[in-house]
Amino acid sequence: MSDAMMAPRAKVEEKLFQNRYLVDAGRPHIKVKAHTVPSPSLMAMTTLCPAGCYTQTESGQVEVAADGCLECGTCRIVTRKTGEIEWNYPRGGFGVLYKFG
Repeated sequence: MSDAMMAPRAKVEEKLFQNRYLVDAGRPHIKVKAHTVPSPSLMAMTTLCPAGCYTQTESGQVEVAADGCLECGTCRIVTRKTGEIEWNYPRGGFGVLYKFG
């Protein structure tokens, strides 16, 4: 085997750590709409979001912290039928800045 094939590969987490995020303070591009009980789709985002932006509070609500969002669109697809999130692209110059394309 060649040296290139034997070289250790970087983990996804290590590559994602190299990305940079320019936070648009006070203007998040994702908002969770007010809800009494989150739907199964919204609850799923607490485990499906690759950036870990969604969390469940002690009161059972699901919240989003858009800082670090990869803008992958997973939450848009998973919650499209329930309409529980409001998603817009970040303003120009803000959001994720990918190092590896």
